[in-house]
Order: sequence, then C-alpha cells, then structure tokens
Amino acid sequence: MQNIVILAGNIGQKPETRTTQGGTNITNFSLATSRPRLSEGRVLRDENGYRIMDTEWHRITKTVAEHCEKGMKVLVHGRIHYSKWIDSMGNDRYGCEIIAEKVDFLSRPKSAENENPELVDRDDEIPF
Repeated sequence: MQNIVILAGNIGQKPETRTTQGGTNITNFSLATSRPRLSEGRVLRDENGYRIMDTEWHRITKTVAEHCEKGMKVLVHGRIHYSKWIDSMGNDRYGCEIIAEKVDFLSRPKSAENENPELVDRDDEIPF
C-alpha cells in the first residue's frame, strides 16, 4: 500500500511560512491544477473554440520555502494527509493537505524573469 501524489500546477498565492515550537519552518501554499471539462468523453469548448477548463485547488505543506512565489509552475511529489479536529464551537472539522516531499520548479520566480527570459515558461495552460 502506498500514498503517493504527483501534482503539476501554479502556485496560487504568496506562500506563508511559520515556525513550529520545535523550530522547524513549515511553508503552506495553494496549488491550482487544471483539466479540460468533459461531457460524454469529449472535451467541451466555449463559443470561441477554446477548451473549458476546470480548476482544482490543493493545500500544499512543505518544510522548505525557498524560491516559491505566486504564479510559479511547480511539480509536487508527496502524500495526502487527512486531519480531524474540534473547533471552538465544539464541531468536528476535517482537513486535507498534500505533504510535499519534493518540489520541482518548472518556471522561475517572476522577480528572476529578466535574468534569462528564455528559460521562463510563459504558457499558462498545462497541455492535454
């Protein structure tokens, strides 16, 4: 039995880093993945002929924050982690996150684009 997740997408907001009581830095960011919307096994298109895309958001947790910026394309290897807690009102709450074991950068940070622009991936759509 294995719990393996591989996601490729764009970082959706500025990553947030916090430090645990034990001194470990933990970074959280949202990752957007997109896929074409299907109907009866066929890709749906809008009135201009473009594919209609569905976007899903994933909460990513990683122990390293280096080089992560909003809008960057990344490839995340990790595992799914489910949690349960009781909120301040006494209600059961549930959460799901991806614990990243490895993050590969598929594009450079926007702040580094001018350094070597031909290396920056400017395509906002993952091909299918």
